[in-house]
Amino acid sequence: MAKNRNSYQCSQCGAVLSKWAGQCPECQEWNSVSEVVAESRPAGRFAGYAGQLSNAITDLTAVERSSIDRVAVGVGELDRVLGGGIVPGSVTLLGGDPGIGKSTLLIQLVAALAEKMPSLYITGEESLEQLGMRARRLGLSLDGIRCLAETQIEQILGHAAREKPQLMIVDSIQTVFTENLSSAPGSVAQIRESAAALVRWAKENRCSIVLVGHVTKEGALAGPRVLEHMVDCVLYFESDGGSRYRVVRAIKNRFGAVNELGMFAMTGSGLKEVKNPSAIFLSGHDEPVSGSVITVVREGTRPILLEVQALVDQSHLNNPRRVSLGLEHNRLAMMLAVLHRHGGIALADHDVFINVVGGMRVSETAADLPMLLALYSSFRDRAVPGNVVSFGEVGLSGEIRPVPDGEQRLKEAAGHGFERAIVPAANTPRKPPAGLEIVPVRSVRQALEQVN
Repeated sequence: MAKNRNSYQCSQCGAVLSKWAGQCPECQEWNSVSEVVAESRPAGRFAGYAGQLSNAITDLTAVERSSIDRVAVGVGELDRVLGGGIVPGSVTLLGGDPGIGKSTLLIQLVAALAEKMPSLYITGEESLEQLGMRARRLGLSLDGIRCLAETQIEQILGHAAREKPQLMIVDSIQTVFTENLSSAPGSVAQIRESAAALVRWAKENRCSIVLVGHVTKEGALAGPRVLEHMVDCVLYFESDGGSRYRVVRAIKNRFGAVNELGMFAMTGSGLKEVKNPSAIFLSGHDEPVSGSVITVVREGTRPILLEVQALVDQSHLNNPRRVSLGLEHNRLAMMLAVLHRHGGIALADHDVFINVVGGMRVSETAADLPMLLALYSSFRDRAVPGNVVSFGEVGLSGEIRPVPDGEQRLKEAAGHGFERAIVPAANTPRKPPAGLEIVPVRSVRQALEQVN
């Protein structure tokens, strides 16, 4: 009989400790260490995540070259995020807030691929009656949709071995458990062990698996970070509060571009793809308003037009407010310092609010120049014309630095009818797009002159 021993494990990072501690020494998280019972098991139980291991060293040139064809989903936005389609034998982790539409997207995925590849939908949170009700409400055809209500990993793999699906959905990984562990479903050990078994089975049987993962209140995937390292793709489902638009972002992708973005709209009949995201983010002002500047950001391989809004107002507080939504707060503080030092605009006694319309989050430095122009436009109460677009990185010495893929950004702006572009001088193309006037700037002062 296996002998049990007590140990202590962190619920956030999965670190195993010899004694209890109030703070995990690995991830520095407080009150995350709890006592677990670990069973001693025979040697050789653990296997690699990549399936069957080889005992011999092989020259890579001797490995047979096999053609792995992607299976296109048929939904352009999802194919874009996945890098062109589903790769056989790949494991994808889909995370998102509760109620954001993860199960809706996956049941639509299974219905769309029912004729292309045999699929199996495994649910641990809904009954089969509830799943059927959801599919009928979305107007999906139930033909070819195979379902299983099970949470034990040994039973799941047994059914999968008999069914031999090419696509398997596990909703969710937090409900799956293995009988080899005594801990409760959803614990770090159960999630890690169950996911490892699914990954091994996917590699050995060339079956694509999609795992649904819940997120914590901080927005991170619940469970150990090792789960993200085990899978091939990590997708996050994002939304801005009550907005009907949903964003699927690729955080990790071994078969495609990282940080790729797909747009969907939640409707009564399910999720519908948004083929032109720039159109929904552009404001419909009847006339130009102060503090509004249009920019072009890069999300994966796609340029997207966004509106950056700023509001600068006299403050009556001892500590004026600095609020940033969709942009990094530290970059806002840096732009205010640059505006003061190189533009002669002091905003120490003003409240400053900056926002990206549509709830998008922008992390790249191309939004520096639009942010600067929006702040200056709001402070001077001088509107930037609606046909003007801008992008560029701003340095601490007041210089305007170039950004990658400047020509593609300009083509996207010209395609949406913009007539003037304020861009870094180094991003000036040899042949500007038709109908688009390029205004190159090298310093902050030159850029601010375009708003005067």
